[in-house]
Amino acid sequence: MDISAIGKLVPFTTKDGSEIRELLAHRNSAIKNQSLAEARVAVGSATQEHYHVLAEEIYFITQGRGRIRIDDESRDVTEGDAIAIPPGARHKLWNIGDEPLKLLCCCAPAYEHADTVITEPPPG
Repeated sequence: MDISAIGKLVPFTTKDGSEIRELLAHRNSAIKNQSLAEARVAVGSATQEHYHVLAEEIYFITQGRGRIRIDDESRDVTEGDAIAIPPGARHKLWNIGDEPLKLLCCCAPAYEHADTVITEPPPG
């Protein structure tokens, strides 16, 4: 039986700059075809715009307020919102609130750095 406790997971930074804690994936469980992680975007920060060649994603906002851009469409999002991101869709997420933006991110197939293509220069 595979059960992960988020408080015991070591975070890492994805290629787009998000801090994530991978709850379940092929790296730590019997799950083979998808991954579930909690991502965090700090106050005033954003991910780098990117897309995934193979993976489709579902973002589910669990805390905070953000703005998401998928291709050429932007929307504000908040706790309780679920966002569908198809493979190949350029996307970027900003934290526009006054607390960390937290979301669950489900990827199928599982998240891999190699499947992430950055489409804008790094911040700075």
